[in-house]
Amino acid sequence: MNYKVVKKEKIFEGVVFDVQVDKIIYDSGNESVREVVIHNGGAVVLPITDEGKLILVKQFRYPFQKILIEAPAGKLEKDEDPYECASRELTEETGYTAKNITKLGDIYTSPGFCDEILYLYLATDLTAGDHNREEGEYGMEMFAYSISEVDEMIRNGKIVDAKTIAIIYHYKNLHVNS
Repeated sequence: MNYKVVKKEKIFEGVVFDVQVDKIIYDSGNESVREVVIHNGGAVVLPITDEGKLILVKQFRYPFQKILIEAPAGKLEKDEDPYECASRELTEETGYTAKNITKLGDIYTSPGFCDEILYLYLATDLTAGDHNREEGEYGMEMFAYSISEVDEMIRNGKIVDAKTIAIIYHYKNLHVNS
């Protein structure tokens, strides 16, 4: 590192994230500022049926005022284990439980300004049940797609959610193409 942090200040404390502003000085003597979104992270889960169908959800996303097609996901509570979050979100959003939940990897969502890490999981050996959606998820719908249908939806811009594209990439490269 060619800098040192001379001041850290939390300027916003929110429900979902905080914002911290760091003043840094480079070894050259030049000063700069780094604004960092502090986030607990989250878990993303890709449920796969015994028939090889991918379970995705359609849900309204407030910042875009649009319905997006996504893998089930949710934010981590403070100090929550990502595996537990993935299991909880699977049931909350889809109603499924899984005999097997396997870690696929991690992604850094926006490393230029945010410390959020999303933990990616694959859920198999599914058992259907009742979902337990939160109030903001009441209009959520669930669909089962083949991998070729999902690939086409990514190609034609119907799936634009980065975490969903990332988890599908991990799944395909670690399971489909192996």
